Amino acid sequence: MMAQSLFPGDAPVSLNEARSWLRLGATIDDAVVAQMVRAATNICEAFVGQWLIVRAGEEILSLQTRAVPLSARPVIAVDGAALLRADGGERELGEGDYRTVIGRDGTAFVTVHDPGDAIRVRIAYRAGMAEGANDIPEAIRQGIVRMTQHLHDARDGAGEAPPAAIAALWQPWRRLTLGGGR
Repeated sequence: MMAQSLFPGDAPVSLNEARSWLRLGATIDDAVVAQMVRAATNICEAFVGQWLIVRAGEEILSLQTRAVPLSARPVIAVDGAALLRADGGERELGEGDYRTVIGRDGTAFVTVHDPGDAIRVRIAYRAGMAEGANDIPEAIRQGIVRMTQHLHDARDGAGEAPPAAIAALWQPWRRLTLGGGR
């Protein structure tokens, strides 16, 4: 299962910043611009392979391997885990019932010591690069503003690719892994 954020999190670019960059004075299009900022933020997170602003997430993972990897990065803490049985039963795990290893790059693995007859585990955690919008590197924020502009310009069906400058702004923060489907 893909990482799921329990809360949408703050936007790294404010509506006023985006509206100002787009040179929009009236607030009549605020909902549309806010959607574009969220879409641009999602595109950025997918490109860099990291959640930008810290938020809560949850995943349900198969216990087929000893150490299960979390898909969001960078993980800053695992808040809890529960075993899920095939019959629908569930058992919350105490801190001593599982082990969490968080690498320097923010990848995290959770090992359940004794899964018993459980087939899956639900893991609640927090992940993100920064605590707030002001802590996001300015190049990432500028890329989001430019992607918002690209989405705004393309709303009438223009099929042009995003400017290469956006990828150049985000590239230094891009985190990729080899193999493992992540």
